[in-house]
Amino acid sequence: MNWYPWLNGPYRQLVSQYQGDRGHHALLMHAAKGMGDEALVYGLSRWLLCQHHDGEKSCGKCHSCHLMIAGNHPDWHVLTPEKGKNSLGVEPVRQLIETLYNYSQQGGAKVVWLPQTELLTEAAANALLKTLEEPPERTYFVLGCREPSRLLPTLRSRCFYWHLSTPEAPLATQWIARQLQAEPLAIQTALRLTEGTPIAALELLQPERWKQREQFCLQLLSSWQQRDLLSLLPQLNHDDAAERLHWLASVLLDVIKYQQGAADYVINLDQQPLISLLASEMNNAFLQQNLQGWMLCRQQLLSVVGVNRELLLTERLLNWENSLQF
Repeated sequence: MNWYPWLNGPYRQLVSQYQGDRGHHALLMHAAKGMGDEALVYGLSRWLLCQHHDGEKSCGKCHSCHLMIAGNHPDWHVLTPEKGKNSLGVEPVRQLIETLYNYSQQGGAKVVWLPQTELLTEAAANALLKTLEEPPERTYFVLGCREPSRLLPTLRSRCFYWHLSTPEAPLATQWIARQLQAEPLAIQTALRLTEGTPIAALELLQPERWKQREQFCLQLLSSWQQRDLLSLLPQLNHDDAAERLHWLASVLLDVIKYQQGAADYVINLDQQPLISLLASEMNNAFLQQNLQGWMLCRQQLLSVVGVNRELLLTERLLNWENSLQF
C-alpha cells in the first residue's frame, strides 16, 4: 500500500497515544476523499497487531506483520458492504461481533476497520453500539467517515473523534510535481478544486481528465457568448455529472468572489478570463440564486434514486437562461 509524506506526523501522533496507553479503543477518523487515510489506518493497524514493536514502527518480521503484508491477517477485520450494495446491514455486523468475542487468532490485539461508517444502516449502527461501549479485551475499532454529521449521535459519542487535516499547500504541490509533469498554476487550481487533498488533485490532473475540465470551461464560455446555455448540456450529462456540476459551481462562486473584490481567493486560477467576463456581464442577485439552484441540482443527483439526470439538467439550464438578464 502506498504511503504519503503528509501521513508521517498523524501516524506518529496516533501511535504515541497507544504507546502511552492513551489510545482510545474506538477511533472515529474524519478524512476527506483523496487524503490516503486507508494507508494511515493500515499502518496504525499493523503497529497495533505487531508482536514486537520497533518503537513507533511495526517490526516487519513477526508472524503478525507477515500476515498483514500478505493481506490475510485473521485478526484484522475490514467491514464493507457486499458487492453491488450501497449500505452495510445488520447481519455482517452481528457476525463480526460474534467473531470478536472469540479469542484472538494470533494471541494479540484485534482491529476492526470500517472505511465508510456512513453506510451503516440504523439497525447495523445500533448493533455496533454496545460493543463499542464495552469492547472485548485488546480490541480496537477505526471508523472512517467523510461526513460525521450523517452518523448517529450515540455512535459518535462512543468514539474518539480525530480529523486528518489536509497538508500544507507547498508539501502537496511538491508531492504532485514529483508524480506528474504539470504547470504550477494547474497544480494550484487542482488542489483548490479538491479542497487541498493531494491524491484527488493528482487524479484530476491526469491528462485526459484535465483536458475534459478544460473543454468544459471552453464550452461554458462559448455557451455564454452565444447566449445558448442549453448547449452546455452535452458537457454536463455524463456519469460524472456531480463532479462537473462542482466545476460549474466553483466557477460561479469565483465570479461572486471577483465581483466582491476577492479575486485573490478564486478557485479556478487558470480561468481568469472566463471569470472576469462572467463577472462583468452577470447580475449578482441572479448569479447567487442560480448558484444555489445548481448546488440543489447536484444534491438531487447524488441523493435521489432513479432521478432522470438529463431531464433535471435540462430544466436547470433552461431556468438559468430564463432567469439571467443578458
